[in-house]
Amino acid sequence: MAFTYFFRDYKTLEIIGQKLVPLMLGHKYIRIWDAGCAHGPEPFSLAIALSENMGKFIFRNVRILATDIDISNQFGEIIRVGNYPKKEIQRIPDMIFENYFKPCNQSDHFMICSEIKKRVEYLRHDLLTLKPPNTGFNLIMCKNVLLHFSETKRIQVLEMFHNNLHTGGFLVMERTQALPKKIAHLFKKIEADAQIYQKIVSATEVAV
Repeated sequence: MAFTYFFRDYKTLEIIGQKLVPLMLGHKYIRIWDAGCAHGPEPFSLAIALSENMGKFIFRNVRILATDIDISNQFGEIIRVGNYPKKEIQRIPDMIFENYFKPCNQSDHFMICSEIKKRVEYLRHDLLTLKPPNTGFNLIMCKNVLLHFSETKRIQVLEMFHNNLHTGGFLVMERTQALPKKIAHLFKKIEADAQIYQKIVSATEVAV
């Protein structure tokens, strides 16, 4: 099981909720790809951050596609059920915890609310196929994955992300991972305190 927990990178989630949400509200559906989602704390944390910064009706238009190669073959069921042990949720701010989680029958486990679960769909997927599970995303989040790839593969995956982001879409990476210089022309960094980038559209794409 991959090591992660809810609200692991709280600062980045705050920035997404407060600064990126207003820039994505013009779309009928807000489509997000969390690539390398592990067993769910990351996409669910993202969904909560969006919920906290959107109206109830707008949030219903959020679609988060959470993918992982998942050699354990367990992540899909864990995300579907949304049941997590206390040790993975204990860093969640108290008010958020009270609003989105409730105790379940299993000792020291808590269930995430159905409105958040509805926004997240899991799909098993290997990034190194370089074949996206869909296209036209408003935001792609990829953390804790790219550092395991060679420089060449990392660049190929990031190029694939660029190609499948909506015009003006956003890429969010791990705070310790900088964008490779070879593809710096594809994105512009928009936040000093986080690895958050916006897609740069080429003159050819604009003409099309």
